[in-house]
Amino acid sequence: MMVMTVSFIGGEKVYFFKTISEEVRLFQKTFHNFKYMKKLILVSFLACLAAIFQSAGGFFPGIGYLISPLATAPILLCSMFSIPFGFMSYLLTIMLLVILQPTELIIFPFTTGLLGLGIGASLHFLRKRITIIASGSVLLMVGIMSLLYVFRYPVLGPVGSDSFSLLTTGGIFLFTFLYSWLWVEAALNISKRIKPIILK
Repeated sequence: MMVMTVSFIGGEKVYFFKTISEEVRLFQKTFHNFKYMKKLILVSFLACLAAIFQSAGGFFPGIGYLISPLATAPILLCSMFSIPFGFMSYLLTIMLLVILQPTELIIFPFTTGLLGLGIGASLHFLRKRITIIASGSVLLMVGIMSLLYVFRYPVLGPVGSDSFSLLTTGGIFLFTFLYSWLWVEAALNISKRIKPIILK
């Protein structure tokens, strides 16, 4: 039983400390060779998608709230290609939300958008899965806690409180780590699936 436990833990260490796929680096090099106009078109398209996804909660209450977290994906993808263009898509999405759904302006910059920007940027500098997950987790946690304790915005609904609590902070940390982990895996899977399209 003890041998099985040690083996499992060792396997987890190998998984979390494994170097990410080099396909991400290949995408970054490919995007760098794109013509400037092609880059702008891609950034604009991804920003439009992010704005539509983020606005879904306001347009379609209920099911829309299940769609709005997908706003992370376009920003993450764009940031994965290029940090400056990723930041451009982040700002463009914010400007589009002013027109489409102003109520989402305080949510996107501190949660879905920030997470996509953070994970995408970390893929440029970090190679280990655990450090990339941690980077996204820390940024998302800072964003959520800023909304809760600085802006007094009830981003967690009745679950959270605008007064500091170690229990709430621990819960936020656990949630952000798992959520960041989900998006890091999604980013690696997306890079594999769009490889035939991007590298044409």
